[in-house]
Formats: sequence, C-alpha cells, structure tokens
Amino acid sequence: MRIFNKKNFDALRRAAVIALLVFWAAFYVSSCSAESNVAVLWTDRPEFAFYAKYFNAIQDRYVVEVFYHDFPTRGMAERNGDSPDIVVASWLQGVSARTFFRPLDISDNPAFYPQLLAKGNIGGRQYLLPVSFNAPLAVFAREAGTGLQFANPFTVSLSEMREMGGAFNARTSAAFTRMGFSPMWDDNFPFVTATLLGASFAEADPMEWDPTALDLAIDFVHEWNTVTNFGVQPTDNFTFRFFNIPPANMLLSGRILFAYMDSARFFTLAEDQRNDLDFRWIAERESIPLVDGAVYLGLARRSNAPRAADAFVSWFFDMDTQRSLLERSHKFRQMETSFGIAGGFSALRPVTEQIFPQFYPSLLGQIPPEDFLAPANMLPNDWAAMKERVILPYLRERTVQPEGGATLETRLADWIRLNRF
Repeated sequence: MRIFNKKNFDALRRAAVIALLVFWAAFYVSSCSAESNVAVLWTDRPEFAFYAKYFNAIQDRYVVEVFYHDFPTRGMAERNGDSPDIVVASWLQGVSARTFFRPLDISDNPAFYPQLLAKGNIGGRQYLLPVSFNAPLAVFAREAGTGLQFANPFTVSLSEMREMGGAFNARTSAAFTRMGFSPMWDDNFPFVTATLLGASFAEADPMEWDPTALDLAIDFVHEWNTVTNFGVQPTDNFTFRFFNIPPANMLLSGRILFAYMDSARFFTLAEDQRNDLDFRWIAERESIPLVDGAVYLGLARRSNAPRAADAFVSWFFDMDTQRSLLERSHKFRQMETSFGIAGGFSALRPVTEQIFPQFYPSLLGQIPPEDFLAPANMLPNDWAAMKERVILPYLRERTVQPEGGATLETRLADWIRLNRF
C-alpha cells in the first residue's frame, strides 16, 4: 500500500487545480469561438438593408445580414430553424412578442423621447428601443394658409378643421364646386378622430376600447358629413368628379382646403409640391396622437451573435450615425421615397429636433413639442390586419349610418376566429 504524505497531497491538489483551470480556459475559448460575428436582422423596414450595408462597410469586425419579414415575430414563433439576432419592425409590443427579446442597457443614451421609450419598458426593464414614428397632419396650400387663423402655431383641432372647411365650401344649386375637407376622403381620418376623442384602443383579450368615446367620435364625423358638408351623397359626387388627381394637386389648385396625410407621406411628396404646401399637426388638448405602427428594435433572447448585435445597436443609436444616414439618404435620393430614419422621425429627440430640419426645411419652427406626443397604446401583433379589415370598415359604415349593422365586438370576434395567428 502506498502512503501519501502531506507533501505528496499538496502536489496532487496543485495539479488538480491547474487541470481544472486548463479545462475551464479551454471551455471558455471554445464557447467564445462558437459565437458568430455575423448578426442576422429581420425587419419589415427596407431601409435597414441600406443601414446594414453602411455598417458593414465602415468596420471589419462584424457583419449584419438583413432579411425582410412582413411579420418578424410570427417567424420567431414558428421556430422553423432560422432565427434572428436583431428584430426591427412595427407591432413588437404585443404580449406574445415580448417573450422573444432580452433586456437592453440604455444607460449611455438618454436621448430617446421618453413617451416612446416607455412603451418598450416591461416591468421596469427595457426590452424594446424605439426607432422611428410618424404623426397625422392637416396639409394646406401655403397661399391659402395666409388667410387661416389657427389657435396654436403648431397644431389644428378637429373643430377648427371642420369650421374652416365649412367656411371654404362653395356650391351651386346642383353640386359643390370646392370643398374644405371631408373626413370620408381617407379611411384613417375617422380612426384618428376616434383616437383624439379618447377611444383608446388597446390590447386586452383580445381588444378593449372606450365605447362612449368611440360613439362620440362616430357622431362627430357623422355630423361633419351631414351638417357641414350637407350629406354623404354631395361629398361622394364631389369626390367622384374631382378626385382623379392627387390631393396635393387639389390643394394647390384651390379645389380643397385641407388634406389628411401622415408625416411619412407628406415628406415624400415631390419637393416642388412640398415647397408650396404647409401643415399643422392634428391635435386635441395639446395631444398629438402618433400614428400606430411606430418602429421598435429588439434583441433576440436566443442569439448566435450577441456581440455583433450589440455593436450594431450601439452604432445605430448614435446621433452622428443617424446624421450620416440622413446625409447618405439625401445623397442617393432615397429621401424621395422614404422619410427620415426608417420611414419616420427619429426616436432620438436631438436628431429629430436639430438634424431633421437641415434636410426638411419645412420643419423649421414646426417640430412638435415633446410633451405633445402621445404614442399609441400597446396593441396586438396582428393589429395592422385587424385595423385594416375590421376597425376602419366599421368606422366608415357607422359614420355614414350610425344605427344598425353588426357591433364592433361581433365583427372582431368573427375576424379573430378566422384569421388570428
């Protein structure tokens, strides 16, 4: 039998510790080497292909590959073998989408609009970062605007639009020859009206809203149609007769006073048209309802390239980076088809307030005050389809004929039963 003395035991212990350290060092090296330097980005915003290409060109440590997905979270839920490291899209805030993302550290970037940032915060942890947003506008010819008296230098209320539009109306005994504005010209306008008057659509099981406020909005639009504009049929006749040219041309010809557009649409009009137009943000009680579908970014909980993903995010949410992206968009004439950053105002307040007016001069003195911005509530992942196929048709029917027809609850239930994923 071999006897181990203390000297032998200490030597064996040292050898065991060294072996263990070597094992863990080898495990760490192999783990690090398994991490990819190629981050996969899924998005419904085509601008990110341009952004990723620029990122890849200015450094050689990481690569971002971009793949277009109409509904990125649907693809993540299906788990068909492919998975992203970064997701940038609308409709990421729904309950079922949040589980796919890991918490983010934003301690070094306090420049986000706080209202937008709050929508990506869950239980005190930041899971989503806002990228871009848009807001509704009442657009009018600059020449016509000299005679308009607005109560606020930035905004116009629904009542002001209705009153000014009614005063602009002109008709013969047979038909309108000009019309100030009709809420029926764009299906999104009654929805904006409902939002401004407090309908407050939000994700629940499956949806919730304030029915009293919704009825108030329906009645308001109905009276606009029937009292201010003398009925649905005269409006339809005017629309059929004159709306064979774009609304911007109608404004400049003096045929109509106001047109409804969101900021993404207005700032991609031809520059020669835009120079002859002016606008006000549509608001009530110092609140501008941001267009639903604001773009957010999340980092996948299960990622093969977390460092590459983090590097891209840090680079993208830098003020100088976004200035460079706007410069390149202008240089390559991409601003003619895509507004700002990822199709909207940047969620970084200094970029929107200080840099955007350099590329969009009509924003000088017209950037909406930070406190006015009111983001949409949390909405389900399939809200875009639900809104297009159920909410907007319901509002159009009810504002024309307030009584009768299936309730909104019934329509939603039927649609969800057949279509929800």
